[in-house]
Amino acid sequence: MALARLARKVKRPHGVCIKMTAVAILGLCFIFVWSMFSAPSASVTVQRESFDDIAEPVASGTRVSKSKGNVNELEKHGSSSHEKKVESGLKKKDEKKVNESLPLPAHHEHKSGKKNEKHVPNRKKEKGKLKLPSGASKENEENQELEKSQGEEAVKENENENEEEEGVVVDGKEEGLDGEGEGEGNGETEGDGDLDESADQETQEKEEKTNEGLQTEGKKRKIKGPVFDPKAHYSWKLCSTRSKHNYMPCIDVESGFTRLQSYRHKERTCPKAPPMCLVPLPHDGYDPPVRWPESKLKILYKNVAHPKLAAFMKNHNWLIESGEYLMFPQNQSEFKGGVVHYLESIEEMVPDIEWGKNIRVVLDIGCADSSFVASLLDKDVLTLSLGLKDDLVDLAQVSLERGFATVVSPFGRRRLAFPSGVFDAIHCGQCTMPWHSNGGKLLLEINRILRPGGYFILSTKHDSIEEDEAMNTLTSSICWNILAHKTDDVSEVGVKIYQKPESNDIYELRRRKNPPLCTEHENPDAAWYVPMKTCLHHIPSAIEQHGTEWPEEWPKRLETYPDWVNDREKAIADTKHWKDIVEKSYLIGLGIDWSTIRNVMDMKAIYGGFAAALLQQKIWVMNVVPVHAPDTLPFIFERGLIGIYHDWCEPFGTYPRSYDLLHADHFFSRLKNRCKQPVSIVVEMDRILRPGGWVIVRDKVEILDPLEV
Repeated sequence: MALARLARKVKRPHGVCIKMTAVAILGLCFIFVWSMFSAPSASVTVQRESFDDIAEPVASGTRVSKSKGNVNELEKHGSSSHEKKVESGLKKKDEKKVNESLPLPAHHEHKSGKKNEKHVPNRKKEKGKLKLPSGASKENEENQELEKSQGEEAVKENENENEEEEGVVVDGKEEGLDGEGEGEGNGETEGDGDLDESADQETQEKEEKTNEGLQTEGKKRKIKGPVFDPKAHYSWKLCSTRSKHNYMPCIDVESGFTRLQSYRHKERTCPKAPPMCLVPLPHDGYDPPVRWPESKLKILYKNVAHPKLAAFMKNHNWLIESGEYLMFPQNQSEFKGGVVHYLESIEEMVPDIEWGKNIRVVLDIGCADSSFVASLLDKDVLTLSLGLKDDLVDLAQVSLERGFATVVSPFGRRRLAFPSGVFDAIHCGQCTMPWHSNGGKLLLEINRILRPGGYFILSTKHDSIEEDEAMNTLTSSICWNILAHKTDDVSEVGVKIYQKPESNDIYELRRRKNPPLCTEHENPDAAWYVPMKTCLHHIPSAIEQHGTEWPEEWPKRLETYPDWVNDREKAIADTKHWKDIVEKSYLIGLGIDWSTIRNVMDMKAIYGGFAAALLQQKIWVMNVVPVHAPDTLPFIFERGLIGIYHDWCEPFGTYPRSYDLLHADHFFSRLKNRCKQPVSIVVEMDRILRPGGWVIVRDKVEILDPLEV
């Protein structure tokens, strides 16, 4: 009724005044509402125009107001006073970031990105309520996309920075540092990276320039400091483990060992926290080892004393205790008739096996009789002995004390830490390995690391008919050719020599495709914590793959650079670089008596140039390629040298006091962002270095200064 009366009054002449009054009141209300929302709108415009100058994405908690009106009107009202307010606000935010040198971790940045995404639908609701013009809504959508892209770029930039610090290009498949992860580490590394000293310096200069540029732009970036805290204080204590002076952290398992007959684990299992104790010396002390080549015939018994070694010597006449020495008579061997006769019979069975020419790099599974390694060394064959985890007699330690290349590793469920197709021959003497069990995984692993056309030499004293038939079935299924099978009349040892096929054609002729061929994405070179697979890897056929051709005869292969080597110029320069350093500095300028040096480790090998330069010194070098560095280990084997993959955030697979000299070239600077406790690397170096041994460190000054404390 009231509305009807009001309508009748409006129709009267004096109703015009009421109309005008109502319009005026509505106009004032509109102006008031517009004035309330105009200032935030102008600030939105200013912020939008200045996004390119903002280093960080807008915080997730920032509120953005929106109002009616077109974009041109908003720009007119965006006065200089509003711009000053916004700039001062940004400066205040930047001032809060002063002295914060470390950027947010990647996961924090990802979280902030998610928060920004959550605010997008809320802003869309506001647009629906306030009916923003289409032009303004487009700009705000672009804002959101820009904020998201900047957040993602910040994350990627941070990840790339960490990878540049390590000098590698990784596909993101990281392994756990506690030894329990099983991922493809080194094998998934791509690219050459900056691999020499000059490249390290270039990377450092690039980082410095980048940091300077970021400081001027007001961006946060992690400032890399020294590896070791110079103010830190450590209280060292001796390791109180069951294995005592023979402690190997990732192989000797101390938890619950009282209930176990063996305290050594079946697989490599590293402690969650790296050991920070010092391995004690043997009870009777440790004297400098017998010098090479005399150590081939005798070593100091107290340096390798082990409770079970004395019992082992009673049943084996190839090692004899004589006074303070452990003697190795030349005419005595595990092989009846002598090891020289054993090697000659193998060469007679397969004439293509020319020790020291066609065959240069050999893997010997087990360390039962290191006279096999010693005799091959006389023929210019470099043999790497694989000490197995269940060798409680510690014969691998005896082999190292004699001066032979040896590494200790489990051989059960995971791949050995070698690339594919690198050993010219693999030998298993007096072998009792269960090759045919578990789907033939162990033999398939041997097939992986054996060079195409390479030889597998298997010798046993007592042949079992059932095991022999199972072995024949398995080797036939992987297309190994039996070149010779003979029982020697003198040694009474049955020797079988197999050869791996040289091409994939023979795999297609199999009636039963068991084991199957591995898929294309299965990387044969991935070897760090990667489980063994029951499949056959394709034999390389492309020119850019290693293993397509047999290497040149030794010693020509040392200076041969095949076509598949990426950046051959760098490899050639690396060889010349280390030859000059060794001849002009290491051999004459460091005060090292090289006649006392036999076992050497290059902790961050690249192309093997350091090992090649020391070849004339009658020493051997274990070339260690870190798992997160460019994969150059296949080329090291191609040159006729030996090496292994390793993650230096974990202890190395060897006995204490294994090496006379450790070489660390730009080693610590590459690991400063990798390991949780970098000082544990120094503890590990102390463990594997012999008393009185040498360490050569070449690195940046800021990395070395704390080491002098």
